[in-house]
Amino acid sequence: MIDFYITRDKELVKLNEFENGAWINVVDPSAEEKALLIDRFNVDPTILEDALDPEESPRYEYEDEDTFIIINVPIKSKDDDEFYETIPLAIFHFKNYIITVCISEDTVLEKFLKGKTNKSKDFYTQYKTRFILQILQNTSNEYLRNLKILEKLSDRITTNVKDSIENKELLSLLKIEKSLVYFATSLRGNEKVLERLLRHHLIKNYPEDSDLLEDVITDNKQALEMTSLYTDILSSTMETYASIISNNQNDAMKILTSITFVMSIPTIVSGIWGMNVWVPMQDKPFGFLIIMAVIVLLTVLVAYLLRKLRML
Repeated sequence: MIDFYITRDKELVKLNEFENGAWINVVDPSAEEKALLIDRFNVDPTILEDALDPEESPRYEYEDEDTFIIINVPIKSKDDDEFYETIPLAIFHFKNYIITVCISEDTVLEKFLKGKTNKSKDFYTQYKTRFILQILQNTSNEYLRNLKILEKLSDRITTNVKDSIENKELLSLLKIEKSLVYFATSLRGNEKVLERLLRHHLIKNYPEDSDLLEDVITDNKQALEMTSLYTDILSSTMETYASIISNNQNDAMKILTSITFVMSIPTIVSGIWGMNVWVPMQDKPFGFLIIMAVIVLLTVLVAYLLRKLRML
């Protein structure tokens, strides 16, 4: 899918045809759309394929006035609400237009389309350098937002672990930990891109954007620090709760063993008096009641002793 947008009167307008100063938003392009990007908009075919590779790492390249950036943006997994992953978002900066390419729709660009970006009043597709910086800033903010979601999800899961004897909660925590690993790797890659961008002439030519880039770098570092902190806390929490679940399982097995032992007393006594041989009190009129009383007494006594020993 290829859409054209341009800012007019501080409003983002969707175009039917390309115009200079436009933003070309590309999502999972078809073969025909790829050919259009290559032939009409001078996109390098190799770089385009790299941009559509879900495993592509963040990187930054430039030649003359043309700039190519790949960053990783966070998205929620389509198959699992508890799992977050990252995908590459490519940005092509040409003289008269800017192109964004992604294999899937993402919330970073979606906020631009819906007018929910930070400093949206300063958003103009014609200001290509600032637009790139705003994309980078929204990416860092999206990481921070998703980290808070993962933190709340982790807190909700851990409250259920205390009395659990199953592995479901631990598996959910493992998904969160895996999401944090994806975040940490992507944020480190994005950080390298930002550091290179800071030294590039693209920013030096526009001093008014330097402060915005510094804010982006700060936000990215904050997201990386939060990811590292949450990972450490989660790893420690998982080890602790793994021990708790193991102890809960041991307690359950101990109780079941004790119950089995208590229930074996009536079985043993009734088995002895049920043998086809002479047994005491078999001729007594109240023999059955006496034996039942003995069974109840022994069962209660053993249950009491096990309770005192905290085994029941």
